[in-house]
Amino acid sequence: MPHIHDKIDFCSETFIVFDNKVLLRKHDKFKIWLSVGGHIELDEDPGLAAVREAKEEVGLDIVLYQEEGKQPEFHDGKNISLIPPQYLNRHQVTENHEHIVFIYFGRSQTDILELSETEVTEDCRWFTKEEIQNNDLGISDMVQFYALQALEKLSV
Repeated sequence: MPHIHDKIDFCSETFIVFDNKVLLRKHDKFKIWLSVGGHIELDEDPGLAAVREAKEEVGLDIVLYQEEGKQPEFHDGKNISLIPPQYLNRHQVTENHEHIVFIYFGRSQTDILELSETEVTEDCRWFTKEEIQNNDLGISDMVQFYALQALEKLSV
């Protein structure tokens, strides 16, 4: 979706884990390794956006990770409990535009990707903990931290 505000947008991203590997994709415009994610639509909450973006970008059905006992689950018609993100960050995208990002961890039941035909992905692959730690590909410190945290919480 295009930006919905000139100055700042809200986004969701997910570090997806399968078989003790985490998925990263190389951003086509910025040429950096990131997780899967994008802008939150006007009619969705951050968790729904995270799940939708995973399906749209890489064809994966994911389940978002939620720590046990962290938040009670309820739905009374007016209030719905949401899965809280693992982290939040705010970063500058351009000189005049920023993103506030809800960072989730999620699991996939497969590592078979169906990359979007509408969103260009320069590279997309599953990384082991050792590959993230060795960081021969220039993964940013922030992405490296989140990827290692996801692997720690979701590896079996």
